[in-house]
Amino acid sequence: MLLRLLWLSGLSGLAVATSSSQSIVTLSGTRITGADAAPTGSIAAFVSDFTTQAFSTSGSMSGVSSSMAASNTSASSSRSTSNSVILLVGGYSASTKSGNSTATSTTSSVLPTNTQPCNGYPEFCTRKYSNITEVTAHNSPFDVKNNAASNQALGVTTQLNDGIRMLQGQTHIVNGTLYYCHTSCDLLNAGTVENYLIEVAAWVRSHPYDVITILLGNGDYTLKDDNGNPLVTSANFVDPITKAGLMPYVYQPPKNSMTLDDWPTLSEMILSQKRVVFFIDYNFDYDAAPWILWEFQSMWETPYSPTDPAFPCTVQRPENLSENNTNSWLYMANHNLNVAVSIAGSSSLLIPNSVAMNVTNGLTGEGSLGNMTRECTADHGRPPNFLLVDYYNVGPFNGSVFEVAAEANNVTYNGKCCGTTSSFGVRSLSAPSAALLALVVSVMAAVGSVL
Repeated sequence: MLLRLLWLSGLSGLAVATSSSQSIVTLSGTRITGADAAPTGSIAAFVSDFTTQAFSTSGSMSGVSSSMAASNTSASSSRSTSNSVILLVGGYSASTKSGNSTATSTTSSVLPTNTQPCNGYPEFCTRKYSNITEVTAHNSPFDVKNNAASNQALGVTTQLNDGIRMLQGQTHIVNGTLYYCHTSCDLLNAGTVENYLIEVAAWVRSHPYDVITILLGNGDYTLKDDNGNPLVTSANFVDPITKAGLMPYVYQPPKNSMTLDDWPTLSEMILSQKRVVFFIDYNFDYDAAPWILWEFQSMWETPYSPTDPAFPCTVQRPENLSENNTNSWLYMANHNLNVAVSIAGSSSLLIPNSVAMNVTNGLTGEGSLGNMTRECTADHGRPPNFLLVDYYNVGPFNGSVFEVAAEANNVTYNGKCCGTTSSFGVRSLSAPSAALLALVVSVMAAVGSVL
């Protein structure tokens, strides 16, 4: 198959390194070794539409390497009548790092260095998806102003611009349409899943060097139809995901239960443009949507919806997980502190504890995100893959949650945070529903008790 590799503006700082003994992987997935891996022509990068057809150019680009190689291994790029190759590499380092890093001790010779960031950092390009810590926006769509049940202050485009790379949210079905709603659509309705994903798809299209994850929270997983079958499964999400325009970017895992070693590198995902990973917490349907992974077959979580500021790093979901799976799966640290409120004597509703946000989203100190991340790293021998937080833009300093992730990743935080506004908390509405009015009163009482 003849591939077209076209130049994409912004792919500055890529180069070609040659060797006759290395092993490289082509865009089609074919492994080439030995003399066959030597370059047979010149290459260029791909353009925004990422279509393929042979294209030749002169000159060289820095940082082209095998996406399967270690971060400091150089590789060749080739063009032939059957395959053409362009691969991204991580940065050069001469030190051994701990945590989420593939860097090891190296010789003093200077190797080609990639300057194109993958998910914000050149070092991430050759790391596996499973070897990176990312910040997760808990209930990402719930940035509804003047609503006490909101979990974020800034919209999803701003979240992604600031560095959020996993989006989580609870959904409910109303008259056959999926909405992002908090517990009940009467309390908080952030709009349809499709409209939210349309905005996400627009961002994905304009950021070709980023890989994101979307965790679908099926709030109606207990509902059954007349035959006792689940009423809402991952099959219900296929239509809004397709209509939103995300399907061209969806990553199809090679197996239903993915271990740490099974995941590709970010450069492999970026070069194939399969850069959106989907999980669902309950009611998966691999026949209808094989690309929506069941979360608890590839990832586990620390205690969720926590009200305990100690934030233990124990495994809560799925229950009774074997030690082998604990060690070989992705995991998410739930670090969104809540307070429980009740509405007119009904069951409790958990909402963000905004009073403690500067501590909760902090880098150091008891109850901080940084402290939990370091404790989880010590307990499990590796940092969490995802740090789930409320109001990511609030903390003791701008970008504190991203600073924590950078520390876990052994990189220096280089982002700019956060957004354009940072308001959150309880405000009155001009015409609140009875349920929301009761919630506001309950929240005020709960926050008062904390103070």
